[in-house]
Amino acid sequence: DIDASSGGPLQAFWKFLRPHTIRGTILGSTAMVARVVMETGQPPDWSLLPVAACGVLALLCGNGFIVGINQIYDVSIDIINKPFLPVASKELSIAQAWVLTAAMAVTGAALASQLFGPLIGGLYVIGLALGTIYSVPPFRLKQSAIAAALIIATCRGFLLNFGVYYATRAMLGVPFSWSYPTAYITCFCTVFALVIAVTKDLPDVQGDLENGIETFATRFGVERVASLATGALVANYATALFWAFGTFKAAFRPHVLLPAHAILAGLLLRGHARLRSAGHSRDAILAFYRLIWALFYSQYALFPFV
Repeated sequence: DIDASSGGPLQAFWKFLRPHTIRGTILGSTAMVARVVMETGQPPDWSLLPVAACGVLALLCGNGFIVGINQIYDVSIDIINKPFLPVASKELSIAQAWVLTAAMAVTGAALASQLFGPLIGGLYVIGLALGTIYSVPPFRLKQSAIAAALIIATCRGFLLNFGVYYATRAMLGVPFSWSYPTAYITCFCTVFALVIAVTKDLPDVQGDLENGIETFATRFGVERVASLATGALVANYATALFWAFGTFKAAFRPHVLLPAHAILAGLLLRGHARLRSAGHSRDAILAFYRLIWALFYSQYALFPFV
């Protein structure tokens, strides 16, 4: 995102969607669908592919609405922190941004409710509502560090994983029931999303201070928050021991889960060491934040095989 240069309308729209969040949504939904198919033991029904594609489109629309409405109300902050974003750089006008966000909200909600029923449609609307009160006055809960983190964790941790899992089983005609691997990935990614919610503000301290936005980074400092976030993620990786050796260990492959978590935790610790050695410069902070997202992607890529 940061290096994206100015281009035509399609390039502006792409940047408006915040590609790094799209990758997480696509990887997460794909991994969950693959896991459900593996668990049910049913051969893929390729006639359902258009429905699945529409489901992914609905998720991307919800993702686009949430990041889009945030850019509309964060222009003064983004001019300082993220001047490359299309609304802040005036590649898109406020009016154009409103049209895009409204279209994505309507399209996504219609697809979710029509294709997957009232429960998924209702959860989808809840996700849109959370994204709205995160950014829009008078709520603007992003001004509260704790509320902002909880909203992001709820949307990206619980709603995404549960929603895709439930919808996929319903689409395949399989009764809903929680599986231990699904509980594992939901818990793991909820904690990971909390950390993402906290670390996303590390590069943005200057703009947040000037606009009165309270974050953990503005309150406790970049160095301390980065260290605490690293510790939280290492502890999150260590929970693999609970899943691999608990009473439900038969549902997992410890020879895959444990080494993979050890490697990913090691990469995280190396990234944090590099951040410290660079004196927490802005470039180093951005590299550390990109690493956290890459580790998040890796967890979903690993999920079907654990």
